[in-house]
Formats: sequence, C-alpha cells, structure tokens
Amino acid sequence: MNEKDSFTFYVRTDEDGWRLDVFVAARVPDMSRSHAGMLIRKGRILINGSPKRPGHRVCTHDRINVDELPPEPIDLQPESIPLDILHQDSDLVLVNKASGLVVHPAPGHESGTLVNALLYHCPDMAGIGGEIRPGIVHRLDRDTSGVLVAAKNDRAQAALARQFEERTVRKTYLALVYGEISEASGTISLPIGRHPKDRKKMSTESPRGREAQTDWRVKERFPGVTLLEVDLRTGRTHQIRVHCAAIHHPVVGDPVYSGKQARSLIPEIRRRVEPIQRQMLHARCLEFEHPSTGKKMRVEAEIPKDMAELLEGLRELGASGSKMLDT
Repeated sequence: MNEKDSFTFYVRTDEDGWRLDVFVAARVPDMSRSHAGMLIRKGRILINGSPKRPGHRVCTHDRINVDELPPEPIDLQPESIPLDILHQDSDLVLVNKASGLVVHPAPGHESGTLVNALLYHCPDMAGIGGEIRPGIVHRLDRDTSGVLVAAKNDRAQAALARQFEERTVRKTYLALVYGEISEASGTISLPIGRHPKDRKKMSTESPRGREAQTDWRVKERFPGVTLLEVDLRTGRTHQIRVHCAAIHHPVVGDPVYSGKQARSLIPEIRRRVEPIQRQMLHARCLEFEHPSTGKKMRVEAEIPKDMAELLEGLRELGASGSKMLDT
C-alpha cells in the first residue's frame, strides 16, 4: 500500500460523539457520507485499529485510519469555461472564482462547474486517487467569489489538506454587511451546525454545532452599511454569512440570511443595494505554504465587477459621510 492511499486523523474535542461516517465525510476532501459508509462496512476505515459500524460514535483522541481509499465513481468532462487563473505550477492552481460558479459537480450541477473548467485549463493534471481530477481541499459558496486553490496531484492535495486541517492557512474575505458598526474590530465565536428546522440552512442555534471563530475589522463605513475585512479561523459551511447574521449585521444581498434589512436604508443607498441578487462576499486573499517548496504563498483576487461598482457607488453617495480606514 502506498502512503498516498491512506489518511490518519485524530478526533478533536469538538468532534466528540459524531457518527463515524459523518466524521470521515467531513475530514476527507470530496468524500460523501454514503461513500464513507461503504468504506467503513468494507473494513477500510478503522478506529484505533478496529473496524466499526458507520453509526459508531467517535471519541476525542480516537485514531481514525482511512486505508486503500478508492475514488468515488465520477464522470467528469473538461469544459471550456472561462477561468481567471492567478497562479499555476505542476502542483497546484489558484483561481479567482466567479460568483455563480459551482465548485464541484453534485446533483443538479453535474456539469458547468469549476472542476470541469480546471480539467480543460490544466492539461497537466496528474489527478487524485487514480482519477484525472483536481483535488478540491476547500470550497466557496456558489455565489461567493474569490481565491480558491486546487491540487494537481495526490501529494499536493495531502499537503494542502493538512494545512487546512491544522488551520495554518489564512483566509481573508471582504464582506459588505448591513448596519453601521461602531467598533473597529471584533471576534465572533459561536458554534455552527445545521439549522434545527431548515436543513438547507446553517445556524448558531444548532444542537450539534461545531466550534467556529470569525475575526473581523472595519475597512470602510457608509450610511447604513459597512465593509468588513474578515479572517476565518475555522471553515464551517456558510460561516461568515451565519456569523454576521447572528450579530445582526447580515451580508448585503444574501438571499438566505439577510432578511429585509434593505428596507431600513436611506432611499439613495437602498436604490443601490436592493438590485443585488447575491451575497456581497469575496475571498480576497489566501496564504499558505507551497506543498513542494515550503515557501509562503500569498495570492490575492481582484474584487468582482458587481461588488466593485456597488462600493464605488456607495462612496459617491456617501462622500461626506463615509470613511475609509487605514489598511
């Protein structure tokens, strides 16, 4: 067995009590819960050296071995989808993902995804787990734009996944939120899990929420809205959107978590904001160590046109009342 065919994980305190199949699906990139269950039943996933059932509850410090990891059946085709490639070498590729682009094929989005585009634009893709496909080690919501890194081979994927798992990757976002925030900076530390009533949403009120931390600081103030620079210390689903909504400053344009905040804006600002059809959230910068050289990489993505135009319009309208803070 090759080293690249196995993973070893240790259960963290915040993962205590999880089902084994849920744990593996959360920890292994591109692993579905059903596929994890199949591997567990075949004895390819062990807890402290012993086989268990998919529903077994893991405990803090348990050692989980995932061996002989075959890829899930996939049928991916390269597609000529425009990509803004920020950096590319033999190990990885970084792109400025456009809003509206789904990262990975899934039911309802079997094609037209970032993965399909990468297969077209990166003919030197060595593939992951025996399949010619990019290694997606983190994701952005469909309507969130910005920097995303993908691995071109197993070794690079393992190295990147380890950095994300150990939280040594710095992920910086720009988020335009409702409300005028008086503080200069702050931290939101609220657990995030599935919404107790709406399974399509995440919530800080989930009975099985996981640790989540979001650091923010004000970049620019406008009448009724504020531009934040946000650092994610964890990487939970919809984290920025959920955390901002939890402190009553939801992301402008967010169709799921923002509610009707636009109604309270002054007419001039409201006319600019109401037409926005997606969350004003952009992954501005990604910092990590290159998987081969170990050198620190810092890659930035330009703000997309719709967000840039909105910010410029807000600056024009609020020239006397807005304030840009030092970076």
